Amino acid sequence: MRIGIDARFLGPKGKGLGRYTQRLIEELERIDSQNQYVIFLRRENWDDYRPASDNFKKTLADYPWYSFAEQIYLPFKIYQQKIDLMHFPHFNVPVFYFGRFVVTIHDLILRHFKTRRASLLGPAGYWVKNLVYRMVIWLAVRRAQKIITVSNYVKEDIIDAFGVAEGRVVVTYEGAPIVSSKLPPKARLAKGGKVQSSKSTSDNYKIDRLYLLYVGNAYPHKNLERLIEAFEILVKKYNQDIQLVLVGEDDYFYRRLKHEAKTSILASMEVLQRIVFAGFVNDGDLEHLYDGAALYVFPSLCEGFGLPPLEAMAHGLPVVSSDKTCLPEILGNAAFYFDGLDANDIAQKIEKVLSDENLRLALVSRGYEQIKKYSWQKMAEEMLGIYVSI
Repeated sequence: MRIGIDARFLGPKGKGLGRYTQRLIEELERIDSQNQYVIFLRRENWDDYRPASDNFKKTLADYPWYSFAEQIYLPFKIYQQKIDLMHFPHFNVPVFYFGRFVVTIHDLILRHFKTRRASLLGPAGYWVKNLVYRMVIWLAVRRAQKIITVSNYVKEDIIDAFGVAEGRVVVTYEGAPIVSSKLPPKARLAKGGKVQSSKSTSDNYKIDRLYLLYVGNAYPHKNLERLIEAFEILVKKYNQDIQLVLVGEDDYFYRRLKHEAKTSILASMEVLQRIVFAGFVNDGDLEHLYDGAALYVFPSLCEGFGLPPLEAMAHGLPVVSSDKTCLPEILGNAAFYFDGLDANDIAQKIEKVLSDENLRLALVSRGYEQIKKYSWQKMAEEMLGIYVSI
């Protein structure tokens, strides 16, 4: 069988979707030597993938995501490669592709957050974008041989939104990183949870005290505005001598968040001086930031899987998380939950974890166990089973 994978998102620029696509291909290379694979890439990520097996090859499909070019020209590129089954790891399936395919739908966030704050477009452009989104995803769901998703929460969301038969939607959980913290739980929890990161990292990011860590983007559903409100409560009501470190690429959404912060919409200047907008952080510095944090906070209001808190658990961090959508399903009892819509509850739950050493120790230990439930290899094995069944 000749299988195609749309890997135009592969690599760091594709963020979570890029990591998902990359790990899927890497694991398929390890477990499948029988089928032939064609990996479709853009010019910008062409060098990010080098086939490690003879039955994998790559081909150039330099069409931007969500563009008319991908809708019109990508189908011809796929037909040229004589693909028997195509896997689109995202919902943007070309409407003019009529071959057999499976599609991965990671979430339906645009269904739940219909807001222009999630877009750079004006009113007319945003209306057109949403219309096209609804059409493309509806066609993908209707025409796919199988719909793959990453949590039972999203499976139920898809069935509710599109009325598809339950048997057409298959849940394959993503993987989790291996345990990467070099610190045993009790060492991390010494002195109220404070473990010093390297001095150079602390100096680079102006960190001089205990800090909470968030790693990810600043899209509206990530709920960082409310996290900042909760941070002010922690500082003023609970007298916590702490900082908040936000790690994420300095894009439009982070710049808007910083602007709102600096104009005192979200919190007082006294509190805002304790917030570190770290921007993009290289892997080495990120390791130090994880090792130095007191805990990881994940305030998101809508997720399909929730990989970032699992990564924090792999680094030995206690996780305090929103209780919305899929997060209780994925994180289990390894996180301490708050109501993501209530800044006071967020602050109260963070305060509880900061002040209770036994709770922190339990969360770290449970976190190490929770990430063992998720494996990229297992995901690839399940995916291969889907390909073969079709």
